Amino acid sequence: MDSLRDKVAVVTGAASGIGEAIAIRFAREGAKVVLADVEREALDRVSDALSAQGADNLALVTDVGKEEEVRALAEQTVDQFGAVDILCNNAGVFTGGLAWQSPHQDYEWLIDVNIWGVVHGIRVFVPIMLGQDSDAHIVNTASMAGLTNGPFTSIYYMTKHAVVGYSEAIYHDLTSIGSKIGISVLCPELINTRIGDARRNRPRDLPGFDFKSPERDAAEDSLRQLAADKGIDPSAMAERVVMGIRENRFYLLAEDGWRQSCETRLEDIRLARNPSLSIPAEMTGEDG
Repeated sequence: MDSLRDKVAVVTGAASGIGEAIAIRFAREGAKVVLADVEREALDRVSDALSAQGADNLALVTDVGKEEEVRALAEQTVDQFGAVDILCNNAGVFTGGLAWQSPHQDYEWLIDVNIWGVVHGIRVFVPIMLGQDSDAHIVNTASMAGLTNGPFTSIYYMTKHAVVGYSEAIYHDLTSIGSKIGISVLCPELINTRIGDARRNRPRDLPGFDFKSPERDAAEDSLRQLAADKGIDPSAMAERVVMGIRENRFYLLAEDGWRQSCETRLEDIRLARNPSLSIPAEMTGEDG
């Protein structure tokens, strides 16, 4: 897809962080942007900012973990703009803790948003895109956590590994049927977003909200602090996404220490040795 001008782009998790940056970047490219998120006030703020710049947009409160809400998102997008050219399944949440101590509801929440959010997006939007029979593109936001591993973040890592594997399989599905739909998997590194405060969007009636453990606190506090101190600006991910769409590139990855961590894990698999703990320096609070 050489140009995004006049394309219709749907972005979930668009009220903050990477999703907001992607939406702004798409609008700058001349795309019509549909903003989806669970945070009404923040969503309106982004929509108002885009409108002030003359960008055609539509803001819809959407819980991506609920299929009926994603279907409503698609229907209203087509009603408003007549098509869907780009889909960014970007919404994501985080929590930490030991795998066996974390409440069942932690699993439920992360799987609903991080996995089912992507699944619903694929199942709802791909048939629309196929029916259009024109160039289209999907970007699934995973994480470098989907290609590496580490302690105290088992549920998050599990969901992001699932998004990477699911996206790879979809790539083969689309290729095998000769589809005009491209797909990318975005694997952000440490980004200056509020994902460390993701519990602000956790349903208050979901049991386990107030669960505490040293490991959970350590993981969430560390991510929050490191994101603020060392996280790169979300706009860098927006540039990576636009490049991926233009070049029809599948893997949109970090470099440097993150790539080394990936290579260490691949070598573990190749040699069938026990998993190495290979954490990039930026995630340990060290400078090198």
